[in-house]
Amino acid sequence: MFILAALAYALLGGLLGILWLAQPGLIPGNVPRIHGHLMLLGFVTMMIYGVGLHVLPRFSGRSLFSERLGHVQFLLANLGLLVMIAGWLVFHNPTVAVGGAMAWGAMILFALNIALTVRHYGPKGA
Repeated sequence: MFILAALAYALLGGLLGILWLAQPGLIPGNVPRIHGHLMLLGFVTMMIYGVGLHVLPRFSGRSLFSERLGHVQFLLANLGLLVMIAGWLVFHNPTVAVGGAMAWGAMILFALNIALTVRHYGPKGA
């Protein structure tokens, strides 16, 4: 899910950047920030989440601590990014802050899930 979302965000962010360069007034809001966050939080971070959740458990020889936590993280990360974008479209910083907090919450869930997966105690594969 994270990989497909990352690819969609890359295409959307790239298209947005091209449209903004070709016709700066076409899209309302803070387009450079929207573009930047589509590429960084949308493409790069989602790709890291997807690859990390798939590869790191295998490297550690353990199962992912919680797939459910990964699903919640996916929803929180995507919703957070979309809320941030909505805030920048209408220049409403409190909305951007809420979306940013949601995206950061997803980062916390990722860190927790990976840390509990690769921990050096307890039985492997359990």
